[in-house]
Amino acid sequence: MGKFTIIGALTASLLLAACQPGPKAGKVDAVRLTAADADSSNWMSYGRTYSEQRFSPLTQVNTDTVAKLGVAWSHEFDTDRGQEATPLIIDGTLYTTTNWSKVYAFDAKTGAPKWSYDPKVDGKRGFSACCDTVNRGVAVWNGMVYVGALDGRLIALDAETGKVKWSVVTVDQSKPYTITGAPRVIKGKVMIGNGGAEYGVRGYLSAYDAATGKMAWRFYTTPNPEGKPDGAASDKILAEKAKGTWFGEGWKKTGGGGTVWDAMAYDPDLDILYIGTGNGSPWNHLKRSDGKGDNLFLSSIVALKPDNGDYVWHYQTTPADSWDYTATQHIMLAEMDIDGKARKVVMQAPKNGFFYVLDRATGELISAKNYIPITWATGVDQKTGRPIEVPGARYEKNPALAMPAPYGGHNWHPMAYSPKENLVYIPAMTVPFGYMDDGKYTHQQGKWNVGIDTLATALPDGDAARKAVKAMMKGHLIAWDPVAQKARWTVEHPYFWNAGVLATAGDLVFQGSAEGVFAAYNAKDGSKVWSYKTHNGIIAAPSTYSIDGEQYIALMVGYGGAAPLAANVFLPDRQRLPGRLIVFKLGGTAKVPEQPLAEKMQIDLTGVTSKGSVTDGFALYHANCSVCHGASVSGTYLPDLKTSPMLLSAENWKSVVIDGARQPMGMISFKDYLTNDQSESIRAYVLSESAKAKAEMAKAK
Repeated sequence: MGKFTIIGALTASLLLAACQPGPKAGKVDAVRLTAADADSSNWMSYGRTYSEQRFSPLTQVNTDTVAKLGVAWSHEFDTDRGQEATPLIIDGTLYTTTNWSKVYAFDAKTGAPKWSYDPKVDGKRGFSACCDTVNRGVAVWNGMVYVGALDGRLIALDAETGKVKWSVVTVDQSKPYTITGAPRVIKGKVMIGNGGAEYGVRGYLSAYDAATGKMAWRFYTTPNPEGKPDGAASDKILAEKAKGTWFGEGWKKTGGGGTVWDAMAYDPDLDILYIGTGNGSPWNHLKRSDGKGDNLFLSSIVALKPDNGDYVWHYQTTPADSWDYTATQHIMLAEMDIDGKARKVVMQAPKNGFFYVLDRATGELISAKNYIPITWATGVDQKTGRPIEVPGARYEKNPALAMPAPYGGHNWHPMAYSPKENLVYIPAMTVPFGYMDDGKYTHQQGKWNVGIDTLATALPDGDAARKAVKAMMKGHLIAWDPVAQKARWTVEHPYFWNAGVLATAGDLVFQGSAEGVFAAYNAKDGSKVWSYKTHNGIIAAPSTYSIDGEQYIALMVGYGGAAPLAANVFLPDRQRLPGRLIVFKLGGTAKVPEQPLAEKMQIDLTGVTSKGSVTDGFALYHANCSVCHGASVSGTYLPDLKTSPMLLSAENWKSVVIDGARQPMGMISFKDYLTNDQSESIRAYVLSESAKAKAEMAKAK
C-alpha cells in the first residue's frame, strides 16, 4: 500500500469515526500506526512511529514561543525509584506506566484520572532486576493496552476500563527473568522480550496474538544449551550460523544471555522487524566461551519477519562481547542521501561507543564512527564490520581500565532524529570502568553472574581520589550527523545519567537531566532556550501531542535506574521521591506541589561492634551487595546501609540479610549465598564505611 493511499485511508477512517457516537478507546490498527507520521495529534507507540524517530511535526511550541511554556497539569504516583516510561496519547487519553509495572490512563487535556491497574508483582522479583524495578511503557492496539510486567507476564487491558482481558506468562518464572521494556504491536502481534542476562538466562523475543494472547512464534538469540531444537522460529538459523560460534561449558550453565530487553523498530515497506540483543552471560568471554568464538547472536541487530520470526540478516556490533556492550539501545530507521544516493538506513548508538549506519534491507555496514572517546577499540573495519580491538582490552591476563563502562556510551535512554536537520540527538555519557578477570568465578543460579572481579569496581579511598574519578564522568547531549559521522554540537551535563530525548519540527530538542531540570534546546545549535526545575531527577523521554489546537508535552519524572543504584556517589545527592507526570503547554499556569525532603536518617553507633572481618566483608560486599547498594556503600536510592538501624546489632542484620525480613520490598534472603559469618563480615565492613563517612563529614565542617 502506498504512502498516500495509507494517508487517504486514515483520513477516511477519521471522518467516519467523527460521524459515530463515542469512539472506542485505544482504537489503533495497522493503518493508523503505519501512517502515524502524518498524525501529529497523537503519540500512538513507544517511539511515536514504527521508525522510532521520536520526531513530532508539531510546531506550536517552537524557538519563538517556548518561553511561554508552563505546566498544564500534573499527577503524583505512589511509586518511587526510576520512572522510565514514554506516555502514549491516543484520541484524548494518555497512557503511561510507573515502576513496578503499574499502568495509568488520564484525560490528556485535563489530567483527570480514568483508571489504573496494578499487576501486583511480588517484591522479591526486584532482586532479579539488574537495573531497578522500572517499566518503559505500554503498547495500544484495537481497544487494548499491553504491558510487560516485571515478573515476566504480558498483560492485555481494556483501554476503556483497565480491566484485564488476558494475561500470559512469557518466561520461566523459576529463573531470574524480568521485563522492563515496552511492547510493540505489528500486524496484530504483540512483540515482547525480557532481561536477566547478568543473573543467567537465555534471551529471546516472543510474538503473541494481540486478541487472544496465544503465542505465534519465538526467536531465541543463543543456541539451546542442551544441543537440541526448540521448535522455534530460530532453530534453522541458530544451527546454520550460531552453533559453531560458542565453545566450552560456561554459557550452557547460564543460557548465554542475549536478552532482547529494549530496542525494536519496524519497516512496513520491507516488512522487517529490527531487534537489538544484549550482553553475554556471564559478561566475561573467557568464562562464557573459553575465550573463543563470536557468540551469535549476542550484542547484535537482528532483522526478522514479523509474521513468523524468520531470520533476514544480522549485524554484530561487538563480537565475543566481554564488557556488557549490549546492542539493545534505541534502533531507528530513516531515509537520507549518502554519497549521492538515497539510502534507507538503520541507525544505532549501542553501548560500545560506535554510531552505526546500516542498510535497512541487507544489514550492510555503511559507516561507523565512535561518538564518544573510547579505549577498547580504535575503529571499525569497513570491510569486515568488526571493531579493531586494542591489545589487552579483554583483560584475560591483566586488569583493564576501559571506556565506556558497562553503562555504555549510550544506554536505554531514547535518542531522537530530526529529518529537518538530519541530526540524531544522543543522550551520551563518558564513564570509565575497571575490568578484571575473576579467577575464582563459579556460576551461582539466580545471583549476579558476570565473571569479573568486583573488587576492581570498588571506589578509591579519600575524597580527593573520588573527586578525580568523578571528574572523568560526564553526560552529553550530542547532535550527531549520521552522514558525516561527527558531532555538530554538544551540550555538556555535570552528571552522566540523564534523560531520553524528543525532537520537534518547532526546531526544538527536549531533554531532562539528573539534577532535575527539563530543558529545551535549539535543534540547530544546541543553545538552551527554556528550562523548568522538576525537583526530582529525570531519565524518561518526553512525548508531545495536540488537543483542540493546543500542543502539550508530557514527561515522566523520577530518578533511578542502573547508575543511581550502583554509582550514586557520582550522581546528585538526592533522595528517592514519588514519581510524577508533568504535562506542559503554552500559557500553562498550574502549580506542581512541593515534595518535601525527609531528614536524612542518623544513627548512633557508639559502642556498636562486630565480630566479623572487615577485610572479608569488603570482598563479600562488592561481590553481593554493590550492584544495588553502591560501590563502597555509596548508594542511597535503596536504603543507605551506612545509616540503617540494621547495623545496630548482629540480630537485626541477620533478620534482613539471612532471614529475609524485607523480602516483600525486594530485599531477598541471602541464605543461599552467604553464611551467617560472611553476613556478619559484611556488617563489619559497612560499620567501617559508616565511621569513615562520619569522619569525613566532621572534617568538612
